[in-house]
Amino acid sequence: MKDFIKYIVEKLVDNPDEVKVTQVDSEKTIILELSVKEGDLGKVIGKKGRTAKALRTLLTAAAAKQGQKRAILEIIE
Repeated sequence: MKDFIKYIVEKLVDNPDEVKVTQVDSEKTIILELSVKEGDLGKVIGKKGRTAKALRTLLTAAAAKQGQKRAILEIIE
């Protein structure tokens, strides 16, 4: 799932080499921390947060389809 989100975000931003995704596993949840270059943050969040919401929806659907734990996407600087 980490690679899935990274692949999508790299296509959205101007600096794909600066995209970093860190996965933190807990007992019931997988947390993906997404970090991009400051100038690309707006592209990841999108207008009215629509892009970020779509990314979170894709992540949730992919986790459910694979029968995995609950997945959360955190966008950090």
